[in-house]
Amino acid sequence: MGPDTYTFTSSKGILWHLHQMLVTLKNGREQTIYYFAREAREDRVCAMPDGFVVVETTRTGMPVLKRA
Repeated sequence: MGPDTYTFTSSKGILWHLHQMLVTLKNGREQTIYYFAREAREDRVCAMPDGFVVVETTRTGMPVLKRA
């Protein structure tokens, strides 16, 4: 992992790594999606994108990205 990768420690003490992936939608358009995972995949970890903030869900305690 590089120095520009983003990690988040939840209120439950779990370390999460931010990942990105390019997906193709049904209409053929490509879109980048962001997700958190406990284990880092070297080919998908990324830095925090501009214009987003991290919010922890109240039900599961999992982090999600939200537009600022």
